[in-house]
Amino acid sequence: MVTFDFKNILWNFVKRFANLNLSIFILFMISICCILGSLIEQDQSMLYYQANYPVSDVNFSIINWKLIDRFGLDHVFQTWWFFLILVTFILTLLSCTFFTQLPSLRNARRWKFIHNIYSLNRSLSFKDSYSSENNSLIVMIYSLISSDFFVFSQDYSIYSYKGLYGRVSPIFVHFSIVTILFGSMLSFLSGFVAQEVVPNGEIFHIRNIVHSGLLSSFPPNIFGFVENFSIDYNIDGSIKQFFSKLSLVSSQGQTISSHIIAVNKPLNYRNLTFYQTDWQINALKICLSDSNTLQKKLVKAIINNKDCWLCKIAISNHQKILLVLFDLNSPIFLFNSEGLLLGTFLTNQPFYINDVSFVISEIFTSTGLQIKMDSGIFIVYLGFFFLMLSTVLSYLSYSQIWFYRVSDLFQFLGSTNRAVFFFEENIFYINFVYNSFISYSNKCNVSLGYSILK
Repeated sequence: MVTFDFKNILWNFVKRFANLNLSIFILFMISICCILGSLIEQDQSMLYYQANYPVSDVNFSIINWKLIDRFGLDHVFQTWWFFLILVTFILTLLSCTFFTQLPSLRNARRWKFIHNIYSLNRSLSFKDSYSSENNSLIVMIYSLISSDFFVFSQDYSIYSYKGLYGRVSPIFVHFSIVTILFGSMLSFLSGFVAQEVVPNGEIFHIRNIVHSGLLSSFPPNIFGFVENFSIDYNIDGSIKQFFSKLSLVSSQGQTISSHIIAVNKPLNYRNLTFYQTDWQINALKICLSDSNTLQKKLVKAIINNKDCWLCKIAISNHQKILLVLFDLNSPIFLFNSEGLLLGTFLTNQPFYINDVSFVISEIFTSTGLQIKMDSGIFIVYLGFFFLMLSTVLSYLSYSQIWFYRVSDLFQFLGSTNRAVFFFEENIFYINFVYNSFISYSNKCNVSLGYSILK
């Protein structure tokens, strides 16, 4: 008895979630959370929020860094209260589906025979009557079937409907939204985002985590290897695209996957996605005439609104030269300590300072990668697919037709929930088929009577 009462209490409690006002309120709360997550910068350091949202600043008297830290507004979409709101919204959708939409669908499939118009509690889109003389229920049944209606007959009453798939669309909408929310929650809980800047020709593993979910895990036996990095330039010297040939290597040294990635062309391996996001020019490798090798770090600067990279080389205690690099394809500029241009040269082309040969043998570059693990992305895409499918189904109108006999008249009633114009076309076609068969039947009866008299 206690178990039965508990089930009833639980059942009634869940049924209370099937409330339109509650769903709208929760949807409004989700919108507020999304607005907060868009206005307040996410996943920044606490020093950033202390500098930009100080407590003493009058302009940010409502939102300050203490409030952000207390309620987790720096990671809104990963807080426990945001997940609680999503779970509540999912419960409202499922409750509405099981307690409202599914019973409505079952009711739409039931036979609704009527024998007078007063027993029909709905607005009608079409109403007509026929004399019972020279009219037939059988002909009307065939006329309805020819218009793709599902027809049911009982005594002198016919009930038919069409477009039941249109009543399924709200159920698909609810399940698709639940699928999207579940996939998003799975992404937040089990996913992570990492940023890596890897020199050309180096092996790396994932370590610089930007943010991660509570249930996220990192692949321990997968390493990355940047085989090559290159940049394509436009004619005016601007960057067209940059590429990295990236390989994934197992702990045994076997190549798992290899792909040339670029901006908007990532490498996908299982739930891992490697994006090309940035690049750097790091240093120069200089070979001297005495077989010594020198590596000099490059410093990024801006000259005439154009990015460039600089490095200084001390020739003596009082003499220095300056190397300026604008891109990987252009010549390297050589200046003395007074800023006078001494010449230009390409990589692997020697130049001489005080009878000493210098050769820039290599330019060290690095590629910027973003590694993202998203376990719920397929579920989210699947939810949006069902949402688009339900949108198409929602355009199908649900139409009902009643045809019954009252005294010496046949009553023809029709109702539809949308697309009244197309419903009128269906009515016109049904009347055309019906009248055609009735006329043909009358002609056959006249011919048969004439033959009998003859």
